[in-house]
Amino acid sequence: MTNQMIPRPEHPRPDFMRDTFCNLNGTWSFGFDDANCGMDEGWFRPGYALDRQIVVPFCYQSERSGIGPMDEIHPVMWYRRSFTVPEEMKGRRILVKFGAVDYKATVFVNGYAIGSHTGGYTPFQLDATPYLVEGENDLCLRVEDQPDPVQPRGKQNWSRGLRGCWYTPVSGIWQSVYLEAVTDLQIDYIHVTPDIDTGLAHVEIMLNRVPDGKVSLSLDITGNGEEFASVTVTTVKRNTVVTVDMNHNLSHVPVRIWRPEDPALYDLRVQVVQEGVRKDQVDTYFGMRKVEVRDGVCYLNNRRLYQRLILDQGYWPDTLITPPSDEAIREDLEWTKKFGFNGARKHQKIEDPRYYYWADKMGMLVWGEVPSPYTYTDETVENLSATMLEFIRRDFNHPSIIAWVPLNESWGVPQISSNKRQQMTASMLYYMTKAADGTRLCSVNDGWEQVHTDICGLHDYSAKKETLKKHFADREFLEKQTCQNFRAYADGFCPSGEELFMVTEYGGIAFENIGPQGEMGGAQTWGYYGKVTDEEAFFHRYQGATEAIIEIPFCQGYCYTQLTDVMQEINGLLTPDRKPKMDVERVRSITVSPD
Repeated sequence: MTNQMIPRPEHPRPDFMRDTFCNLNGTWSFGFDDANCGMDEGWFRPGYALDRQIVVPFCYQSERSGIGPMDEIHPVMWYRRSFTVPEEMKGRRILVKFGAVDYKATVFVNGYAIGSHTGGYTPFQLDATPYLVEGENDLCLRVEDQPDPVQPRGKQNWSRGLRGCWYTPVSGIWQSVYLEAVTDLQIDYIHVTPDIDTGLAHVEIMLNRVPDGKVSLSLDITGNGEEFASVTVTTVKRNTVVTVDMNHNLSHVPVRIWRPEDPALYDLRVQVVQEGVRKDQVDTYFGMRKVEVRDGVCYLNNRRLYQRLILDQGYWPDTLITPPSDEAIREDLEWTKKFGFNGARKHQKIEDPRYYYWADKMGMLVWGEVPSPYTYTDETVENLSATMLEFIRRDFNHPSIIAWVPLNESWGVPQISSNKRQQMTASMLYYMTKAADGTRLCSVNDGWEQVHTDICGLHDYSAKKETLKKHFADREFLEKQTCQNFRAYADGFCPSGEELFMVTEYGGIAFENIGPQGEMGGAQTWGYYGKVTDEEAFFHRYQGATEAIIEIPFCQGYCYTQLTDVMQEINGLLTPDRKPKMDVERVRSITVSPD
């Protein structure tokens, strides 16, 4: 299969690239294991013929996979393909890397189990080296994805059909699979913490093991393609923090700050050298950017920021949550900007890493949100914690991400209003998130029933301007009483006076005459507070609701629902195939009015 024929052929991680990369996307053998007999019957052994084919990285439920579209539930599935280690990779350790596999994956190489991973939205890698042979190798996966609401599911329905605002689930591989070549001493991650007030960049480099012998690190930073700074460190631990003074640079130019109007990025190459031999080299990048809340006001790079966000769920008609192409990702960001929004709340989905890459390049602000489970158990706490930490670890370097959202509308913690343990779970997620990343904001339970939080984000889909103005007329009353029948704060919690206040969901306006009518997949199509009949009716509601929020004196921004239609939820500004439903410039003129 040529590179042009491989789906999603580009490198999946522009923020973590080695000079070796072998894409394993394309046609794989595939089979359902509804009787769960595959392990007993040895399906993992090379030569076992699976009865179907699937196009990776698209899930079996999607059309582009070659199997769907379907909403059938098959909790256990198997994948198989062969690969040959490229010549330029031979003689090194070979990592098999998975962008995301939903939900539990066990990986076999040449019949040997080499490792497993649990979690449907985060990446993992396994060292295949001890199990490889010369020539063709057999790569096999067993994946289990139960219809279980304790899993972080996001908008994936856990029963057949479409229901409410939950959609066709995604099972198995849904992001790229690839090989990388490394040595026995390699970089696990690179996190860059910028400090624009001092002009310093703190670079944390984590190795896979404690180094022995004479080991050094070299850091080379470029800006606009020109050499900017170079640092060599000879005292190296497993975890080494290198502080780079960006003010005293080789180019003798002022440090450029990343901001939406000028999304300046710096490329960073880190090399690990042991006894004069280069052991690893990773290319990443970062932006000098700062976000904070002071006295209830949000500041980006020490300038007041009014956030105009769009809720974006990242679904496509024929690929579901897998972006069909790199260009499709860019197109969604371009539409977001055309409508006048300066940011996106990626709702109930940890997005493909290339979305955040293009947001960095295009100057888009992003909120990163953990997909929700829907029942509360001990496992819920473990799943949310692990997913949040893996999310932060993967995407720490993206300057576009300015906020994390561990919980949404009390999903997964349904008794948080009064249940102390669920309140402590949310508080734990807040403090854990801030401990793992103190550079960004955290809206811990976006929607209502807040505990400890940086952002008091409330949701209100009222259709009339006067209703919204009445709901938000008095902040003190609002925070003590209810919003959309839910209290703003859980029992025992109250605002500190420091929180940023935003209306983080509103609108949701659907058309009667644009998009599907009646039912879709057995579910009623809908928008909030009914559907409008024409474009003028849409603008009457959109302008009234937006103006009502802009006029709230203590409100620092909003998030409109939503960018595109998603299956039965037809309240997008765009149809599922990304066609605008109304005059784009007219939307923009209303959206940007806070400026």
